[in-house]
Amino acid sequence: MRLDRRDSDVVLIVDDVPDNLSMLHDALDESGYTVLVAINGEQALQRAAQALPDVILLDAVMPGLDGFEVARRLKAEPVTAGIPVIFMTGLTETEHVLAAFRSGGVDYVAKPIKPMEVLVRIAAHVQGARERHQARNALDAFGHATLAVRGGDGRILWQTPLARRLNGWLGAHEAGGGGARLGDAALDWLQAQAVVQATGGAPQPLTLARHGRRLVIRLHEASAASGGASGGDDEWLLVMSESSDESTIAALGLAFRLTAREAEVLYWVVQGKTNRDIGDILGTSPRTVHKHLEHVFEKLGVETRTAAAGLALTRVKQLAAGR
Repeated sequence: MRLDRRDSDVVLIVDDVPDNLSMLHDALDESGYTVLVAINGEQALQRAAQALPDVILLDAVMPGLDGFEVARRLKAEPVTAGIPVIFMTGLTETEHVLAAFRSGGVDYVAKPIKPMEVLVRIAAHVQGARERHQARNALDAFGHATLAVRGGDGRILWQTPLARRLNGWLGAHEAGGGGARLGDAALDWLQAQAVVQATGGAPQPLTLARHGRRLVIRLHEASAASGGASGGDDEWLLVMSESSDESTIAALGLAFRLTAREAEVLYWVVQGKTNRDIGDILGTSPRTVHKHLEHVFEKLGVETRTAAAGLALTRVKQLAAGR
């Protein structure tokens, strides 16, 4: 259930006390918000995932799943991680306030609830969330799919819609109760490049290819809370851009009567890649790449990589010019 946000912002109120729900519902409704309610933690998780509200007012103390656990689960899922959570609690001791923020809350209001205070805080956090959402969508509009990842375990903290569509390239998968995580190969690359950047070097992009399409992933540091030299629990930004090599690879295959894999190998030779590089890109071994390259040399009538690359470049230019 994706609600229409053209007319009003959506607030999800989570509280197991009917009187609290009624009071807040009426105050928010009168102020022009679309209001959803949940009476327990499980219902809150379900409605948050379905409706994607603009902000969540969350009671800290409830039977079953308490508010702290609900917040942790919301923040563990990329689709709900960006929703601001405002705690409502009578527990104003420092340890409980800290627990609210550590579980992912952005603010809290003390009970008994003062509706005007709640309205002011909601307005501020909805505006901030909207600006962050617009900024992330702007990245997608320019073809830069972006996601934030925790370096220690590869957990995806948030991602733009385009990044979510490209998750398969990264081997992203659900991991028991902790949300989506990068696949092992992508995580190994991230951790290695985090070390390079932390020691003053320039991180190298990861290039993946399949079926004539190419994904280039670059590392940008978002914040470093701890352990920068090893990645640790730091939050890193990955920026991905997708392009197609399909037409060029197909042209090489037709021009020299190559198999699809031989054409891919020749394409990456033209790009200056070594056999090991090509193996990493195509998901095969350098030895297999060498075998394909032997067949390519035979079909092109050449003996060296340089000669093969030169001949391939010439033929592609001729085809592009229609000669």
